[in-house]
Amino acid sequence: MEPIMAVAIGILYAAAIFLMLRRSIVKLVIGLILLSNAANLLIFTSAGMTRGAPPLIPAGLAAPLGPVADPLPQALVLTAIVIAFGVLAFAVVLIRRAYEIVKADDLDKMKDTDT
Repeated sequence: MEPIMAVAIGILYAAAIFLMLRRSIVKLVIGLILLSNAANLLIFTSAGMTRGAPPLIPAGLAAPLGPVADPLPQALVLTAIVIAFGVLAFAVVLIRRAYEIVKADDLDKMKDTDT
């Protein structure tokens, strides 16, 4: 499963970089979304793709029984999702306001308005 995930992560990173290098600001934001999703998948894959039970210890025992899921990558990815959503919301508002002022989503045209 890890080699398939590695290829998928590589494709997501490549698509994200390709979109972020385009002149359209909408494509830039879509590239940022893909980049954050690729990073989240990378964290999950590097932590190990083993299926396990929740990391709960039964009463009276010192260690969990059988394989358990690692909660640290899940917490990191959950935090990254929340942060990515906040950045996306800010970027959408910023793009909308910039489009209202400049009337274009081309980054070169936005740069030409600077004086």
